[in-house]
Amino acid sequence: MVKVEVKDLKVWLGKNFVIKGINLEILENSVTSIIGPSGCGKSTFLRSINRMNDLISDANIEGEIMIDDKNIYDPDVNVFDLRRKVGMVFQKPNPFPKSIYENIAYGLKIHGTKDRNKIDEIVEKSLRDANLWDEVKDKLFENAFALSGGQQQRLCIARAIAIKPEVILMDEPASALDPIATNSLERLIVELRKNYTIVIVTHNIQQAARVSEYTAFLYLGELVEFNKTEKIFTMPKDKKTEEYVSGRFS
Repeated sequence: MVKVEVKDLKVWLGKNFVIKGINLEILENSVTSIIGPSGCGKSTFLRSINRMNDLISDANIEGEIMIDDKNIYDPDVNVFDLRRKVGMVFQKPNPFPKSIYENIAYGLKIHGTKDRNKIDEIVEKSLRDANLWDEVKDKLFENAFALSGGQQQRLCIARAIAIKPEVILMDEPASALDPIATNSLERLIVELRKNYTIVIVTHNIQQAARVSEYTAFLYLGELVEFNKTEKIFTMPKDKKTEEYVSGRFS
């Protein structure tokens, strides 16, 4: 079932034509990787899916992004509600300067959850789902900045899933992590796809091959090729795709 349908998406940042008419269908409960060289529009495309580009004053967007058959750029869309439905994990871990517990509880409170027992329950479940509970259960009220980089990133994922999004966007989530933390994060992504639709931007081609079921290759703001990941890496249809995934791209 299609969860996100991108229709002729075009994005300008100032005078720069960054996304040039992309059409793409993202399936529910799957991991889709967006790959391509630096500056090809990957992050801009990702941020279009929860309207983060709205925060850029000179951004202009045309086209439609349908989530559950509703265009998120319709005038009646509440962006606050959209970003609850479409969570985001950024390149560098960005925990709040609060305790581990409050990093998760804060979002629940501003979305209206007041019951302490309910908050406790969701905090624990979110940390368990992010494979972090056993590591932090005895220090929930310590500062989140005391965690390692990999733990901080998993905390950010726990914070994102606590408010029950349907889609999770990840922008280079492992780029600041060491290989062991990266491996842990990749295993988590594979587990999370059972319950969430995940779109991940990554420079790491091997990572895309490991975690995703579908892969989109972007080049100079255009979608060159989109297919099942296995086919993108073993039988690409476009010469540019073949050169990029084989490391011969120039």
